Amino acid sequence: MLDSLLPGDSSSDSSSSAPSPEAEVDESMHPEEAPISGRKQFGTFGGVFTPTLLTILGVIMYLREGWIIGNAGLLGGLLIITVGFAITLCTALAMSSITTNIRIGAGGAYAVIAQSLGLEVGGSVGIPRYLSQALAVTMYIFGFREGWLYLFPGHYALLVDVATFAVLYGIAYVSADFAIRVQYLIMAVIGASLVSIAAAAATGSMQYGLGEIQLWGDFVGTPDNPTTPQSFWIVFAVFFPATTGIMAGANMSGDLEDPKRSIPLGTLAAIAVSFLIYVLLAIWLARSATPAEMTSSYYVMMEKAYWPGAVLAGLLGATFSSALASMVGAGRILQAMGAHQVVPKADWLSYLAPDGEPRHAMMVTGGLIFASLLVRDLNAIAPLITMFFLVTYTMICAAVLIEQSLDLVSFRPRLRIPLWVSFLGLVGSLVAMFIINPTISFVALVVTLGFYVVLARRQLDAPFEDVRSGLFVALAEWAAKKVTELPTMQERAWKPNLLVPVERNSDLRGSFLTLQDLTTPQGSVKIVGLSPNGTPEGLNQQLNTLTAAFRERGIFASSTVIDAGGFTEGLRAGMQALRGAFFHPNIVFLRMPNAPEREADYRRVIAEADREQVGTLLYAPHPRASLGQRQTINVWIRDRSPDWRISMEIGNLDLALLTGYKLSQNWDAQMRLVTTVPAPDQQEKAQDFLEKLIDLGRFPDSTAVTGTEPFGTYIKSAPQADLNIFGLQPEPDFDTIHQLVDQTDSTCMFVRDSGRESALA
Repeated sequence: MLDSLLPGDSSSDSSSSAPSPEAEVDESMHPEEAPISGRKQFGTFGGVFTPTLLTILGVIMYLREGWIIGNAGLLGGLLIITVGFAITLCTALAMSSITTNIRIGAGGAYAVIAQSLGLEVGGSVGIPRYLSQALAVTMYIFGFREGWLYLFPGHYALLVDVATFAVLYGIAYVSADFAIRVQYLIMAVIGASLVSIAAAAATGSMQYGLGEIQLWGDFVGTPDNPTTPQSFWIVFAVFFPATTGIMAGANMSGDLEDPKRSIPLGTLAAIAVSFLIYVLLAIWLARSATPAEMTSSYYVMMEKAYWPGAVLAGLLGATFSSALASMVGAGRILQAMGAHQVVPKADWLSYLAPDGEPRHAMMVTGGLIFASLLVRDLNAIAPLITMFFLVTYTMICAAVLIEQSLDLVSFRPRLRIPLWVSFLGLVGSLVAMFIINPTISFVALVVTLGFYVVLARRQLDAPFEDVRSGLFVALAEWAAKKVTELPTMQERAWKPNLLVPVERNSDLRGSFLTLQDLTTPQGSVKIVGLSPNGTPEGLNQQLNTLTAAFRERGIFASSTVIDAGGFTEGLRAGMQALRGAFFHPNIVFLRMPNAPEREADYRRVIAEADREQVGTLLYAPHPRASLGQRQTINVWIRDRSPDWRISMEIGNLDLALLTGYKLSQNWDAQMRLVTTVPAPDQQEKAQDFLEKLIDLGRFPDSTAVTGTEPFGTYIKSAPQADLNIFGLQPEPDFDTIHQLVDQTDSTCMFVRDSGRESALA
């Protein structure tokens, strides 16, 4: 049958699985989520945008922005705001990029770092991040108490703190859905405070013209200590914690309907809106109050507003919402670490209630917060809280920078950012740490390193792959000229390393550029010279010329000559000998045979490749069309009816997809996933399967095409392509292969998986 050449595991044809209504995503697709995912119920606005915006619009905006403008002047204040938000924006872009490249589970930033750099690094950042997130709740409660006592100075401070904690914990414990509904109300209160400020501006509060305001300040001091001069960086250190709220939405990753869409969109939108609000408030303050008024009172915004009570209500709402978002997020971080056995009592902490709430983790978080309330003064560790946030930012940017630098095929984020963005986020976060407090920054780094050492000794078993193997391979490649030790390859570190048999120098004349396109930029070519006449010396010299040509084009190439008495014996010996080579070949590249005896050789070579777990790529060039304009690629997928479920094991299809993707990227071409399903009741499922495959595989500029005729008929009318990729069976019918080249009127590739690659990794 012609359709037996389509990529896919033929063993699934005999499956007795019942037909599914659409292409399903198997639970095994989500090893990082399966033990820790709650209810996927929140969208972008409620799950990410609202908590992020409300955390950024907090105490510093209400009580410190006026003081910042009074010290730094309008231009100095705007510069401080812009620099702070620029660092945050770079980090948010890095987080958004990597979020679109992984199937993120619960835990927010912890999950991002753990899935990129491993559980040890994720846990070393996640544990202090959790502690700082929980202790930040206490800081917000203290801020709420100050606003409350401004209204009711006779109330007992500890009683206010305990009552506030009880209300917060009750809301967070009931459900995240209830917490988000409460935050909608708080957003309305904060909106009313901003309306009060806008009303003041509209009724004449901006009494000073641009020529009368102070553009660059004198940095005179604080209301508590007006005689001690400040500096630009001291004022910046006061402002910067306002921008550390961008993780509030990401912390809800396990409860989002579509985290890879909601986290980037919600976080970036919240940053844009809050930046605009801070800038407009800075202009309003500079034109509504004198520098002396702004530096002598933290309540200048309230004093200049149209309705001072609305601003006070906004202050109370901002501190309350920040505390609520931090409490909800902290519980989810702890539960995620429990699910990965990172923290003690992991099984108990990983428990999820039937409604998807991490109740056990919330109990521990509540107890930690209540204990910290009794300390009554957290000023000594308050800077450490900010530092752990910045350590998290640094590690997220570092994770993205590493993935970008390795240039692995598995790094295919939907949101691509330039390398310099993640680099600036990394440097900016580190610089901000040491500007704010060098001593505390050093302590934070030491604590993080200490957690890493402890976790590394435990040898945690991650339920997902990370890119550390790719990093080690990249370092090993740098040392490839001196060592020949091969590290273990993993699916996310897969790169095409081709084994190319050559009998004459002219064998590669027609496929040299194709080999280049298959391996650029990080693959390799290993040429095995097979001496048919017992004169390997001349062939060896020819191969040296070929390898030099590949290296001139930036492709690492090497060659060897084997005189083993025949094509099949030589190539089999080459595969066996190169099993322990540094660049272990994972694909054997064969050109279409031109004689019947060579067809028999190829069948034996394919069988040997299967035993060696090496993929096979049979290149069948069209005699006239060649590769055409290199603009379109069809990857053919066999009819899988009635089982159209998607799982990590997708049959003999991974290498075909990866080959099509690599060529589409290097050609700047469009890739199509094509199948044909004669059964009318299966056609919609097939189309859904292809579209989900494109989405989960993160294949840009790809389309899904489903035919409705039998394969033998449809192959003649299918969309024309410059290259058609089919599956390769262990006993290929070369007459059928020739027929497909003629019917498609194009060059074809026939691909067989090794079992070590994954198009969905």
